[in-house]
Amino acid sequence: MEMAAYFLVAVVLLYLLAKVFSWPFRMLGKLILNSLLGLVLLIIFNFIGKSFGVTLGINAATVLIAGFLGVPGIAFLVIFKLFL
Repeated sequence: MEMAAYFLVAVVLLYLLAKVFSWPFRMLGKLILNSLLGLVLLIIFNFIGKSFGVTLGINAATVLIAGFLGVPGIAFLVIFKLFL
């Protein structure tokens, strides 16, 4: 009976350890997915904005801002470009 208790404790500890170490990988996956979506938003904005004479540069900073904030991030980038 004592051996089963040790086995159960070991399984629970391994499960918790796996949960703790998998968290950064999930966050990295979300960051990559959001960055790709931000890149797509920037490309669409540049395609439409060409006819109005407003385009945004595509670099790591703008992709991350657009990825984290979405449409409000692109609005921020446009306002920042117009006033700078």
